[in-house]
Amino acid sequence: MNRSITFLEVGPRDGLQNEKALVSTADKLELIRRSIDAGASRIEVTSFVNPKRVPQMADAEDVCAGLPKVDGVSYIGLVLNAKGAERAIATGTLHELGAVCVATDSFAIANQGQTSDESVDAAKAIIAMAQAAGLKGQVTIGASFGCPFEGEVSEDRVVAMAVALAQANPIEVGLADTIGVADPAHVSRLVRRVVEAIAPVPVRVHFHNTRGTGIANVWAAVEAGASVVDAALGGLGGCPFAPGAAGNVSSEDVVYMLGRAGVATGMDLGKMIETNRWLADVMGRKLPGMVAQAPAFPKSVQE
Repeated sequence: MNRSITFLEVGPRDGLQNEKALVSTADKLELIRRSIDAGASRIEVTSFVNPKRVPQMADAEDVCAGLPKVDGVSYIGLVLNAKGAERAIATGTLHELGAVCVATDSFAIANQGQTSDESVDAAKAIIAMAQAAGLKGQVTIGASFGCPFEGEVSEDRVVAMAVALAQANPIEVGLADTIGVADPAHVSRLVRRVVEAIAPVPVRVHFHNTRGTGIANVWAAVEAGASVVDAALGGLGGCPFAPGAAGNVSSEDVVYMLGRAGVATGMDLGKMIETNRWLADVMGRKLPGMVAQAPAFPKSVQE
C-alpha cells in the first residue's frame, strides 16, 4: 500500500460541469487559487467541449488565460477529441491534456459520439498530440465499474483497455466510477489487476458518491496500489451524459480519511474547509461533503 498519494483536485471542471447556474470565470479562478493555497499541485481546471452540450465550460479559454503561474503546479485540461486538444494546446497555459475513453459502446456514444474502441484510439491520439506539443498526456477510462446503459462492465475489458492505453506512454491511466456503482471489493480487485498489468505506469482513481460508497472505494483503491486520487471540493459534480450520476467524492473527506490513516496527501485540511464555506456561498447552498459540516477533529484542524 502507498503511504502517500498524489491528490488531484477536479472541482473546477468535474465539480462544476453539471451545475445549471453558471459560475463566473472569476469564481472558477478563485477556486483554483484557493486549491493551490491548500496544497493542490495538480488541478483539472476546465474542459474543451462543445459549449452547447456543457454550457458551464464555455469559458475554457478565459479560465486558462487567467491561471496563476505557480512553480510546481500542473494544470489539466480535459479533452474528448482532436479539436478539443488543439484548443487546449493553443492556450499555452496548460501542462497536461486529459483524454477520456469509455468501457462500453452505449455510454461512449452518449458521451463522445463514438464506440468504445474508437474512444481508445481517440485517447491515444490525444496523448500523442499532448506529447508532440511538449505537454503531458493522461487518460481516464470512464464507466470502469459500471455503465448507466449496459449495467455490469467486464473487468477483463477494462484491463485490456488499460494495457492498450499504456502503450501510448501516458503519465497515468485513470479508472472512473462515473455513476457511483462500485463497491470496495470490486475496486480492490480491478485496481490491483490494472496496477499489475500496466506497471510501472501509475493508476489514478476517480469515484462518485452516488450510492454512498465513494470514500470506502478510495480507501480500497489506495490499498490496492492506486497512487493518484481525484476528488472535488465539497463533493460537487456529475456527468451530463450519465443519468443519475451524483457528486464526486469530497476533497475534504478524502484528505481527512487518508490523513487520519497515515497516508500523506500534501493538503491542508483547514484551508480546504475554509474554501468549502466560500464555495457554498458562491453556489448558494450547503455542499454535500461531510467533513466540512462536522466539528474539527483533532483540535489542530481549525474550522
